[in-house]
Amino acid sequence: MSRSDSHESQVDRQFGARAADYVASAVHSAGADLEALAALCRDLPQARVLDLGCGGGHVSYAVAPYVRTVTALDLSQAMLDAVEAEAARRGLTNLDTRRAAVESLPFPDAGFDRVLTRYSAHHWADVPAALREAHRVLKPGGRLGLVDVIHPGSPLLDTHLQAWELLRDPSHVRDYGEAEWRAMLAQAGFVPGAVQRWRVRMEFSNWIARMGTPAANVAMIRALQDGALEAVRAHFAVETDGSFVLDVMLIEAEVDGLA
Repeated sequence: MSRSDSHESQVDRQFGARAADYVASAVHSAGADLEALAALCRDLPQARVLDLGCGGGHVSYAVAPYVRTVTALDLSQAMLDAVEAEAARRGLTNLDTRRAAVESLPFPDAGFDRVLTRYSAHHWADVPAALREAHRVLKPGGRLGLVDVIHPGSPLLDTHLQAWELLRDPSHVRDYGEAEWRAMLAQAGFVPGAVQRWRVRMEFSNWIARMGTPAANVAMIRALQDGALEAVRAHFAVETDGSFVLDVMLIEAEVDGLA
């Protein structure tokens, strides 16, 4: 088994068993970042949209009423089954699902008007390959909208964030920063554009329960938080119960600079 295949299997195991939790997650089902992604599609009634790493499907549900079709793509079949059930419950007949890796999309060139992704990219094994694929399947003038947690910039804060994330979820790869995203998007052929930022509170007990984090790992996260320098605790607004705040970014990018 290749390293990539092993990572894909790990992602599938981590999220497949928790599909219902992600459909019901309050953090994922609402927020200004979700509304901002949906706004990229509101004036495109004939658009075809691809939701990369759809998870609980909240991007797909948000944009489906405004567009011609939306395809929710994920590695986990259990997650996709949950999305299909929720879409049917909501009466969204223009939403379909597809199981595939983001690094190898099973679609022809230039088939989508928008590619959107939210809280997924930090799990991708090969971000440059995934971005090249997103660029390939977008039409000329198409646009990518990407939302994810970002690291705060300094090595000190970055190290703590990645450690907490990995202890919570072994399928975590990396929370990138804005400069890294701009460089990777440009290398994939995009023209990076507007950025919006938010700070999102993670309620600790829900954060670990959603991923089924083992008790030993929970203890290590809490030990890292308790032992962190005041600059770390202040930036992440660490609370007595371990709850904290994450930096989240939406970056838009255009294909070949055509809008």
